[in-house]
Amino acid sequence: MIASQSNHITDAGLLELYHKDGNNEWLGILMQRYTLLLYGVCMKYLKNEEEAKDAVQQIFLKAISELHKYQVTYFKSWLYMVARNYCLMQLRDKGKNAVPVTERMVISEPEEIDPVILHRQKDETLEAMEEALQELNEDQKKCVSFFYLQKKSYTEIADITGYTPMQVKSYIQNGKRNLKIILEKKLKQKGTER
Repeated sequence: MIASQSNHITDAGLLELYHKDGNNEWLGILMQRYTLLLYGVCMKYLKNEEEAKDAVQQIFLKAISELHKYQVTYFKSWLYMVARNYCLMQLRDKGKNAVPVTERMVISEPEEIDPVILHRQKDETLEAMEEALQELNEDQKKCVSFFYLQKKSYTEIADITGYTPMQVKSYIQNGKRNLKIILEKKLKQKGTER
């Protein structure tokens, strides 16, 4: 019954319902939305199908047991962080230091990667992104947040904000461009502060 009515509910809405009545079914619906994302993250780190499937189950359990401890605003980002940290712990416990190489991080030896440093860099990027978002003008901040963080369509955003769909499109495009500029500047500053 709950599941069939939940397709239109946002992640934030499901979290709110969960915090209101403590019904784990709301969490189940949330988790189901991100099963493939979790599996992809686990495969990226663990490079083994069975281990990745097991990890997804463990991450679900960990998320269910830990969610009430935190004030989670963006469930998808939080769940991604839980998954990444879980996989890094698995690799560390196995004595592997290897983590995936991204386009921005080219190195010669996998052993050179320190998971603690990697974790700190990721946290700094998220922190810089949150700060950068706050620096956008109000219209852009609103539209970018609704579109990227709450997965609303142009039409839905127009209905919520009262802007025309063309204004929404413009605010999102300009906001995205400005966010990139601000973020690059912030990350460069953080790099020089080290």
